[in-house]
Amino acid sequence: MASPRLLGLHHVTAIATDPQDSLDFYLEVLGLTLVKRTVNFDDPGTYHLYFGDADATPGSILTFFPWPGAHRGHVGNGQVAATAFAAPRGSYFYWHDRLLKRGIEVTRLGQRFGDLVLGFRDPDGLPLEIVETKALGPRSVHGPLPEPFALRGFHSATLAEEGYERTAALLQEVLGLKPIGVENRRFRYAVDDEESPASIVDVVCAPAGPAGQVGAGTVHHLAWRTSDDADQREWRNALVRAGVNVSPVMDRRYFHSIYFREPGGILFEIATDTPGFATDEPLSRLGERLMLPPWLESSRRAIEATLPPLTMPGDVAHLRSSSPR
Repeated sequence: MASPRLLGLHHVTAIATDPQDSLDFYLEVLGLTLVKRTVNFDDPGTYHLYFGDADATPGSILTFFPWPGAHRGHVGNGQVAATAFAAPRGSYFYWHDRLLKRGIEVTRLGQRFGDLVLGFRDPDGLPLEIVETKALGPRSVHGPLPEPFALRGFHSATLAEEGYERTAALLQEVLGLKPIGVENRRFRYAVDDEESPASIVDVVCAPAGPAGQVGAGTVHHLAWRTSDDADQREWRNALVRAGVNVSPVMDRRYFHSIYFREPGGILFEIATDTPGFATDEPLSRLGERLMLPPWLESSRRAIEATLPPLTMPGDVAHLRSSSPR
């Protein structure tokens, strides 16, 4: 039986320290939307913040576990080495200047597979990139940036590996990705083709590189998209047949998840598009209040007393209150 088809990247989850710093950076600087304010279901005393486009489109979602006092991690082999956002053609120098004006160190990474790439880091040191590309997600802009320059979901994620062969075999033979090309020990794979939004992973082979260390400023896991529960069950069966140690299905309220590690050690997830982020609040009010799953609702008062307060940046709060969607 053939495996179902992956639809691209669903989300990337990283570790942060100060939730307010993350909120300010991703809303004010990058112009994303806070699409869900909830908690880590396995650690309800910790926020789980979801940022993405205004319609909470899978493939645009970057999420954080902000653990105050968490030690700084080290990005290396066995980790997602960079998460790249897609930006429209002609926006490269807009983003270069915008980041510099905010005191953010920017690296011009030159061309990669024909696209211009900027590198920078968030307040916790998480490596990020902006790729000027025609592989754009849907237009869903609701923030402080002019629409012609706004980020349009993910472009790709870069996986750092000591050796790429076993990871490449999993990507191609089990997950069904297609090899696109090779540049300087960077092996590119895509779910469909490299012009589809949020469909690319690059595997960088660094046999002499250091091993990564999990902590603030590193990615916790990378999630792939599948359409619904039925396809996810097929994926779980396919992974088991391939000898992969995969978790049971877990209810994450806005999607259902299975988890497994690829051969280099990076934690992968396959997440469903359904039921979606508007299951417990309308799109027009996403991220405005703390949302808890039914099994934690009885503990709301205790949870809210534990979590630090969050303040929406002024410009973003004004836009969200005054602009209909």
